[in-house]
Order: sequence, then C-alpha cells, then structure tokens
Amino acid sequence: MAAAAPFENWYRSLPIVTKSFMTACVLTTLAIHLDLVHPLSLYLNYYVIVHNLEVWRVVTNFLFFDELGLNFIFHMFFLVRYSKLLEEGSYRGRTADYLFLWMFGAVWLLAITSVFYYTKLPLKIMFLGPSLSFVILYVWSRRNIHVRMSFLGLFTFTAPYLPWVILG
Repeated sequence: MAAAAPFENWYRSLPIVTKSFMTACVLTTLAIHLDLVHPLSLYLNYYVIVHNLEVWRVVTNFLFFDELGLNFIFHMFFLVRYSKLLEEGSYRGRTADYLFLWMFGAVWLLAITSVFYYTKLPLKIMFLGPSLSFVILYVWSRRNIHVRMSFLGLFTFTAPYLPWVILG
C-alpha cells in the first residue's frame, strides 16, 4: 500500500483539467487494450457522425493516442507535463478559461479536418488526440519564450522552438 502513495499523491496534485483529460485518455486506451472497445468505433468519421448519428466520435477521437506502449507513454508525458505547467502557471485560478482553450483547440482541429474531409483532399486524420496535445504544448511554448531547454543534452534552445524540435 505504501508504494501506491507516491502515485496517488502525484495524481491528486494534478490540476483538474489536466487530470480529467489524462484519466479519460488512459481509460480509453485501457478499454481498447482489454478489447472492450475497438478503435474503429472511436475514430473521427464525418460520414458516420452525420448519417448514423454516432456523435460520440466527435469527443472520443481526442481520447485515443495509440495502443498501450512507449508511444502512448511519451504522449501522456508531454501532455501532462506541459498541460500542468500551463494550467498552474498562465491559467492559475482560471480553470474555465483553460477549459475554453482546450475546447477552442478541439473545435478548430475539427473544423480543419472537416474542410479536408468535405473538399475530398487526401489528408485523413483519424484521431486528433496528438494534435490537441500539440496545441497545448505550442501554447505553453509561446507563453514561456525565455525558458531555456535542452534536447538530449546535445543542444539548447528556447521554449518557442520546442514544437519544432519535437516535430524534427
């Protein structure tokens, strides 16, 4: 029982928006890993949303990053780290504003992908969770322009370049 205490303390210390989104992502990934849900019932498909009224896909496509593995762990690490820093820093005491930032990012991502879908352009993004976490990372990096960072100890850069380093 003592081994669970550090994790429990860390989990309880997370701000509410970060904690809620991370919990939803982990539960969704566990449900897929345990074969309770299939990823094809969660992905973003505008035809199915409109014609079959499977409106949950508008939300669930943000909750799945990847199968349970190293890629998922890295996504959760970056998401929790920078979301927590942003929520406790720039948005301290303004939870509603921070939630609005998440919803604004989600709506814009849905709008952009719908343009690609309805114009028949070849870009097909099935899950927008990584893109939404990248929005949070980008906002954090732009709000902390003087923070110096290091990539694998090889070179240093300031926070505004973090999204570009991760893309590279």
